[in-house]
Amino acid sequence: MSETFRATVLTGAGGPEKLELRDFPVPEPGRGEIRVRVLACGLGSTEVGTMRRGSYPFAPKVPFIPGYDIVGRVEALGEGVSGLAIGERVAALVVYGGFGEVLVRSAEEFIPVPEGLDAAEVTALILNYVSAWQMIERIAKPLPGQVALVTGANGGVGAALLELLRRKGLRTLGLASAARRDFVESLGATWVESRRLPMVEALCLVAPEGVDVVFDAIGGATSVECLRATRRGGSLIGYGWMGTARGGRISTGLTLKTLWTVLATAPLSGRRGAFYGITALYRRDPKPFREDFASLLALLKAGELLPRIAATLPLLEARRGIEMLEAGGLEGKLVLLA
Repeated sequence: MSETFRATVLTGAGGPEKLELRDFPVPEPGRGEIRVRVLACGLGSTEVGTMRRGSYPFAPKVPFIPGYDIVGRVEALGEGVSGLAIGERVAALVVYGGFGEVLVRSAEEFIPVPEGLDAAEVTALILNYVSAWQMIERIAKPLPGQVALVTGANGGVGAALLELLRRKGLRTLGLASAARRDFVESLGATWVESRRLPMVEALCLVAPEGVDVVFDAIGGATSVECLRATRRGGSLIGYGWMGTARGGRISTGLTLKTLWTVLATAPLSGRRGAFYGITALYRRDPKPFREDFASLLALLKAGELLPRIAATLPLLEARRGIEMLEAGGLEGKLVLLA
């Protein structure tokens, strides 16, 4: 085994140029830790936002190795580790560190993954599908037959939401550009125009009585429109909020406006508002994540889920992946593979 490994490092705030390939000594796991050889790592809006800010509240200060959700194979066990074996496939919501060939973490963070499942599809479950599942089952709790709107419907979480909501028996509406119409409809959803018409006008064409629940990934002015489209007694769930960035940086004004809309205006107008963030929940209590990921793994193994993979790239080409994300237009999850 080589004494070094390669990883993509974030060196500061900015664009893809702030990602650099570097060599590191292969670390030995300490007590209660394992070393994992990374097989797959997801790429998403969190990594893009982290680069723009040059920091992330759940990661070390720069320079550090990004990479949020990984599937890997156990390579070494630290003292006192039981329940995992060398060579076993595992998955984890590591939050950072996935853009490297190996990483060392506490054994408690990892969940065994059955052989035979596609590594890219399993990676899509870790962040995207667990996020969607928890927003549906633990927060919104919609009923079969109700109407749900998903903004950013062609993204990794958006696609997962549409699939899981349809599976639950809801009528789904997907807000996306005209170029993404076929993709949204392939997930069984009704496509909603996102640019040519104001959102509420576009929604009136397909759901004139409004919707029961909205999952809003955009934020800003879109959250206001989402609230207007939600029936009294319905729910507005905010997450991600990709639309709160201006000029490559998070806008404090837009973020506060979105928070006010979801957490203050929604309840005052007879709707329920909530904000979802997977990492904060996971850090507070990892048990729900482990339960929900296990449920999703079982569905994937049974062939009842079809995660949409937008593209795959070599593991050490995270910079090119970030460039693809910033260009927009991807349909589903972007995954790095060893």
